[in-house]
Amino acid sequence: MRRLLPAALTAIAGLVAAGAPAGKPKSDPLPPPTVEQFQAAENNLKLIALGWHNYHDANGHFPSNEVSKDGKGLLSWRVQLLPYLEADDLYKQFKLDEPWDSETNKKLIEKMPKVFATVRGAAEPGMTYYQAFTGKGGLIKSGQKLGLAGITDGTSNTLLCVESGKPVIWTKPEDLDFDGKKVPALGGMFDGKFHGAMCDGSVRRFRKGPDADVMRRLIGPQDGEIVSVDEVLDPDGDKK
Repeated sequence: MRRLLPAALTAIAGLVAAGAPAGKPKSDPLPPPTVEQFQAAENNLKLIALGWHNYHDANGHFPSNEVSKDGKGLLSWRVQLLPYLEADDLYKQFKLDEPWDSETNKKLIEKMPKVFATVRGAAEPGMTYYQAFTGKGGLIKSGQKLGLAGITDGTSNTLLCVESGKPVIWTKPEDLDFDGKKVPALGGMFDGKFHGAMCDGSVRRFRKGPDADVMRRLIGPQDGEIVSVDEVLDPDGDKK
């Protein structure tokens, strides 16, 4: 099982400490993405994937979107990850038994760590493009705690977290719903191209408009339809 994770944690503190920078007005046309922007997005996902694996090492399973006993959404996996991104002080400010929009928790939306912030274009404060797959065919399923052993299609063949087509509030338990058939919209930061962290911790850049059937197989962790991620990668992704 391949796990390509960063060797050191020192870079995390700087990325999670600061809030998201102000974006350009939405009416402004964006210049082409730069090498630095691509690299920043890749680094964010590497740190997020490392956080997932550190959470798994400590808890025996991956984080999930928390819900109350009556089924009301509480807090996202992004909040659950904070202690593993050197943001424990922020994590301790949340009321874990209250929903994301409670009086206490709502005030913390503006404190979104930089690791979840957009690196290109505009996004409202507290909004993130970094999302996982939920629902019937996704990695995150309500009431289930999936671990590495449950990714039967292989960790290098299964997507962990991606840059979605539209941002969501980072604390809200909202991600990319996947029914096992229709692939959600991806690539909101880079005009259709997007980065994705695989379950082994590696981060790859995907081409715009990748084959939907290949993507469907890469999203499902247990569908038995194994396919190589190389089929849908951006050919310029490895260029420096």
